Amino acid sequence: MARVLLLDVVGLTTKALAHMPRLSALARTGVQMRLDTVLPAVTCSVQSTMLTGRMPAEHGIVGNGWYFRDLGEVFLWRQHNALVQGPKVWDTARTELGSFSVANICWWYAMGMDVDITVTPRPVYHADGRKSPDCYTRPPMLHDELTRELGTFPLFQYWGAGASIKSSQWIAAATKRMIEQHAHDLVMAYLPHLDYDLQRFGPDSPQAAKAAAELDVVIGELLDCAAEHGMVVLAVSEYGIAEADQPVDINRLLRRAGLLEVYNSGGHELLDPWTSRAFAVADHQVAHVYVRDASDRSRVAAMLAELPGVDEVLDRAAQERYGLHHERSGDLVAIAEPGAWFTYYYWLDDAVAPDFARGVEIHKKPGYDPAELFLDPADKLVKPKAGLNLLKKKAGLRYAMNIVPLDPTWVKGTHGRLPGADDSPVLISSHDLPGFDGAAVPATAVHDLILAAAKR
Repeated sequence: MARVLLLDVVGLTTKALAHMPRLSALARTGVQMRLDTVLPAVTCSVQSTMLTGRMPAEHGIVGNGWYFRDLGEVFLWRQHNALVQGPKVWDTARTELGSFSVANICWWYAMGMDVDITVTPRPVYHADGRKSPDCYTRPPMLHDELTRELGTFPLFQYWGAGASIKSSQWIAAATKRMIEQHAHDLVMAYLPHLDYDLQRFGPDSPQAAKAAAELDVVIGELLDCAAEHGMVVLAVSEYGIAEADQPVDINRLLRRAGLLEVYNSGGHELLDPWTSRAFAVADHQVAHVYVRDASDRSRVAAMLAELPGVDEVLDRAAQERYGLHHERSGDLVAIAEPGAWFTYYYWLDDAVAPDFARGVEIHKKPGYDPAELFLDPADKLVKPKAGLNLLKKKAGLRYAMNIVPLDPTWVKGTHGRLPGADDSPVLISSHDLPGFDGAAVPATAVHDLILAAAKR
């Protein structure tokens, strides 16, 4: 049985590979194929598809978040693996092979995952409201070992305006440690670096090329380590990032139509999902639209279809075509046109925007916000403000990082819809892929490819 290194090089496309000589060399000596992703082409959905071999309609991860109807709340970026319905690839491997050990370094839904090693971002939420960088590990003693050797997990370089290569370097170093010090059958690592500047500046920008070259150096060290230990390498990508130039305010449309309701909290407007007749959970280029009364659905669908930037509006029957017809899905699902993407914004006046709108608050916002990758470019004092807040943090004082722009037009890259050929993700293998001789492999097949690699 062979050991397998599974790398999720998020955002990897043939365009990015042009700036990645080490990974390109692996593709030339091994196998490179287009990876046909799923709708929505976002992290949580695609990762769950690859690990279960099932579509979102079966495993239930219909996006990076959704409206939890039984709780009356919108939640994004939950972490418990029980949300992923169905057996994972290691469950199948243990049935077929008798034993199969796994180390997961930062793939999503890590909490409660039935693996041997878990490392995942997990901030310290202090009682006074402050947030400090940290990670969760299992076994628990691994936390102090990694922190002592690698430093504190670089949470603020993992997401937000400070997101940089440092987070991928830390993850790669932790992965290398797992390979060298343990003999797990499967080592999974998530490398997020291409997600940042490709969304900030677009996939054709000089910054995107630089990011790809930076990440290739990190990947090269992992490839060397895997080769030393005789591992099969599979590099996958969840999606490709395409150029973006049209933010679409889907919730503002519903509010102006009298369908979305808000309530006042301390002078700020908050989404009121309990009373709203319709609202959208925006997730990049896909939005799940929850419509309380069936009698409103045709009207809402017609409104959305007329909204500039909307390509398709899927009812339940249409969702079935894409393998997205799960009970967690919206009653309607809107898909953006190429170049367009959905904001989560629901307020009509920035003066009453929620206080979390200008901060990095991935768990409070009822939708994905790529503007969190920016220090507000329109605010000339934003850097001094951020510096002052860091001083407050070091002094143990409470603070609010009001640095995120409310202008979505700064965002230049997006994903989520099924991509075109130029923006498709790729799969690279150090060894042949039995049964796949064509130009493309479906994301559902990654599950079987991992098993096949392990059985070599």
